Amino acid sequence: MSRGGRSTKIHAAVDALGNPIAILLSTGNTSDITVAEKLIRQIDFKGSTILADRAYGKWEFCEFIANHDADFCIPPRKDNSDPWYVDWWLYKERHLVETFFLKLKEFRRLATRFDKLASRFLAFVHLACIRIPLA
Repeated sequence: MSRGGRSTKIHAAVDALGNPIAILLSTGNTSDITVAEKLIRQIDFKGSTILADRAYGKWEFCEFIANHDADFCIPPRKDNSDPWYVDWWLYKERHLVETFFLKLKEFRRLATRFDKLASRFLAFVHLACIRIPLA
């Protein structure tokens, strides 16, 4: 099931309160870093700090963020020969993204991926994202 079914990844950007501000879908075999730039282009992140996990720890992506007058707190990948500084106290705030995904998984339809079409799956993800701040 590859058309929005069980092998679909949800990529999300959340604000400082953990509310979703941008959502993208990709295929299950797509690397996270390939969708990252497209995801954050949807939001105005000038003057803010982007927090992400090691999957987004590619120097080209960090340069993209810095070139748009923003800061980043992304740990480098393990295979990086020239690691950069990471503020680990600030990085702990990334739990808001994980909490958002836990709230999404409360919806059984999303957790088990009943929908076969990506458009229907994304539509229900948007409905769930509307309900999360209201709860």
